[in-house]
Amino acid sequence: MNLELDGKRALVTGSTAGIGFATARLLAAERATVIVNSRTLKRVEAAMRAIRQEVPSADVRGVVADVGTAAGCDDLIAKVPEVDILINNVATYSLLPFESITDAEWLRLFETNVMSGVRLSRAYLPGMKNRNWGRIVFISSESAIQTPVEMIHYGMTKTAQLAVARGLAETTLGSGVTVNSVLPGPTATEALARVVAERTEAEGVDEATFEREFFTTVRPSSLLQRFSSPDEVAAMIVYVCSSLASSTNGAALRVDGGVVRAIS
Repeated sequence: MNLELDGKRALVTGSTAGIGFATARLLAAERATVIVNSRTLKRVEAAMRAIRQEVPSADVRGVVADVGTAAGCDDLIAKVPEVDILINNVATYSLLPFESITDAEWLRLFETNVMSGVRLSRAYLPGMKNRNWGRIVFISSESAIQTPVEMIHYGMTKTAQLAVARGLAETTLGSGVTVNSVLPGPTATEALARVVAERTEAEGVDEATFEREFFTTVRPSSLLQRFSSPDEVAAMIVYVCSSLASSTNGAALRVDGGVVRAIS
């Protein structure tokens, strides 16, 4: 299927690993011009090499910027003044009981997970409207709907993303611009791998046992009963970016393995 993304300029924040990297790679395979982003040059260069290895024809460049800060967003915008596709993927989290979450930690997650998308969308949306074509996608989470008790602050930021995305979509009335959210479920990312390694070592179990117990006790409502792969999530993200998805706007699209039981 041709997703009609040839030459579209796509910026994916936090795109050197996990869902962000899988999305950047798939966009490159669809012949978009892809901007890879991370806080360190080493990771950006490694991601670009990996994409070019898998997609020899890839038109990919990298921008080092910490979009979890206002200064970092300004720096990225100065280096990349216009895009056709913005994937607000960068995010951070921590596993903490509510009583242990400090004000600073609440603000740190909000600054990275929410304000990065707010700042970049504010910069790029006007150009999309002027050109009458654009795609903004917020990578939210099933945690936006079913707030995890061990990550209440993270869940809050993911719910906030849904509100921002829907509000921005309202401003695109009658245009060729769309704003949507994609809600992954538990996904086998680099960050999850670190958590799994810590837990398996502490509990003395192998990864297969950990995964089975996770879906038995932590996410029992999952219909998939395994971690999604980043590629499975990226497929939805890239489709939403395509011209074929022009009638999908203001939507919250779940790629959660059936974790969320609510129909809407």
